Amino acid sequence: MGSFDCEEKEGPVNLVTPSGFRDVLAEEASAREVITRAVQDLFAARGYLPVETPTLEVMGVLETGGRIPAAPFKFFDSRGELLAMRPDVTLQVARMGATRLAAEPGPLRFRYTQRVFREADSDAREGARELTQMGVECLGEEGPQADAEIIGLFAEALATAGVDEFSLAVATVAPLRALLDRSGAPEAWKAAVLDAYHASNFVELDRLTALDDASLAELAAGVAPAYAAAIRALPRIRGGRDAIEAARALVAPLGCADGLDDFERIYDLLAASDLARRVLVDFSAMSSFDYYTGIVFAAYSPLLGTPLGSGGRYDRLAAAFGADRPAAGFAFYLEQAMAAATAGAPGARPLRIAVPKGALNADAIDALAAAGLDVTGLDAPGRALVVSNPGVDYIIVRPSDAPAFVALGAADCGICGKDSLLEAAPDVVELADLRFGACRFVVAEPIGAAQDVAARYRKLGSIRVATKYPRITRAYYAKTGVQVEIVYLHGNIELAPLTGLAERIVDITATGTTLRENNLEVVEDVIGSTARFFANPCAFRTDDRITALAQALGAHAATAAYEPIAGSSQPGGPAS
Repeated sequence: MGSFDCEEKEGPVNLVTPSGFRDVLAEEASAREVITRAVQDLFAARGYLPVETPTLEVMGVLETGGRIPAAPFKFFDSRGELLAMRPDVTLQVARMGATRLAAEPGPLRFRYTQRVFREADSDAREGARELTQMGVECLGEEGPQADAEIIGLFAEALATAGVDEFSLAVATVAPLRALLDRSGAPEAWKAAVLDAYHASNFVELDRLTALDDASLAELAAGVAPAYAAAIRALPRIRGGRDAIEAARALVAPLGCADGLDDFERIYDLLAASDLARRVLVDFSAMSSFDYYTGIVFAAYSPLLGTPLGSGGRYDRLAAAFGADRPAAGFAFYLEQAMAAATAGAPGARPLRIAVPKGALNADAIDALAAAGLDVTGLDAPGRALVVSNPGVDYIIVRPSDAPAFVALGAADCGICGKDSLLEAAPDVVELADLRFGACRFVVAEPIGAAQDVAARYRKLGSIRVATKYPRITRAYYAKTGVQVEIVYLHGNIELAPLTGLAERIVDITATGTTLRENNLEVVEDVIGSTARFFANPCAFRTDDRITALAQALGAHAATAAYEPIAGSSQPGGPAS
């Protein structure tokens, strides 16, 4: 017999699983099997047939469907085809229905339990990159009755999986799409607005639709103010049937009440069922997908920091792949459902607010007090890390840690600088610009060093930039097209160019004094930063106290006198 010569590796073999992947041992695997069987039996009893889609999909096929979550794993096969591990199953079922099953009369009802692969959008944690997605897709049926049945099946599936406490946020994307289409706006402005909606960033949405920012002159050219005002107000509408009427009153005068009649009928069907207590009309509930055309919905547990699952109507998605047909469906994550089912009863508890230490602390306390909260003891907590007052727990954290506490559900909401949110990129709802703590991100270099920096770039094709904010720095230079080598430091950034470690720095400054004292000058403005109030997306949609607090904080910020960001065109926006 022959033998194989293998190169011997030095050191111990790393025996852990890759980041974001894990082994599922027998006890948990058995529980997963029981839940999976019960849910699939439920789907089968409703006439849904099993399908399986390939783990790898042609990247172009996924991109044809529009906005998709980041696909973390991409491969070139031997033919040079770019493939991606599926981040979602709906796109694949739509492709299947429009191609291989194009001649089938329908309606087509499919169910699946499959692994999906996603990259975390945030540095708040190294989350799971492999998840089990369970769901159904119905191709060929439309109308309020069909949509109400899909939402009802979604709720029944979660209950079958053992989830007792959850809320359903429901909305329709049709009015927003109508407002955008008829606003006279450039495509770039529409895309930016959709990005703000998808990110639940109310502050950015306000900036884009205010139309009074000089930096938006070109981006928002031609946008009709009445449409911009409606786009700004729409995501703040929430409640019951009254919320639908409020939305109609807002958009009907502009001829943009598309889909609201059907949405009202869907709501009435749900309200007449045992789902009435779970349903919340929320026009900010937008998926990360672009393909939805009508009803959208998502399930939130008060016990978790991330949604259980979501779904909606996507009538035009199949047309992107071939034969057109209306469609709707949903999916939820098995892992999330199991976590919610075993988390215990929610019960009444104080609102948990992450309060920043340091420079933002005093103004944050003043703002919370002005919003009507009891802040006794918060200004002098001593060694206490949590200050508890009637109805509220204050969790005292570093500003840079506040996004992680909120995104992961350890706090319901919090305050920190926009810089911390940009650097962490957490999955949170950005609710209010509090306007204090004004500073700006700048690029600085030694005074008189411009020619030397330019010469290095001509010779080597890159510049070394030291910073505590690698994500912000990388994103800024990606837009400028300048190649940089980022030197990540935790402090004393000004030392880098003084010692030859880097040619430039990207850092925060309020007055520029420290830069001048170290013989550095600002050569480029990056972005402005002020304090923001933000919330966990699940807490935001299951706890009305957060909305009330956001309104109170926003009202206080509008009347308080804070210093604007030096060198910035507006508080919290891009520096000019």
